Amino acid sequence: MELKGKIILDLGAVSGTSKAGNNWKKHEYVLETQETYPKKVHFDFFGDNADRYQLNVGDDVTLSFDIESREYNGRWYTSIRGWKAETAGQQPMSAPAMPQGADFPPAPIAPDGGSDSDLPF
Repeated sequence: MELKGKIILDLGAVSGTSKAGNNWKKHEYVLETQETYPKKVHFDFFGDNADRYQLNVGDDVTLSFDIESREYNGRWYTSIRGWKAETAGQQPMSAPAMPQGADFPPAPIAPDGGSDSDLPF
């Protein structure tokens, strides 16, 4: 799922050790959507993503996330776990440009350097 908005709060990083003895880390943020009726959304990045995506208050971002719910002592808790964030200043990766004046990419050459003999023309 994706959501676009502006980071309005950086709640900081939290880390600890699980019952199994594994170290964990998460970084929490609040994003505000830019709609007619803006919504505030609390989300986090967990594990390696906590360090990979460093967002700042005021950043316009497109957040890719999963929603996860779990039960604890008869109550249900839901979290929004981000797995990718792109700030407005980032340019998406694009395909390599074709040479100027080319309408289409060049055809691949057969491995023997000649033409394919099974073509009907």
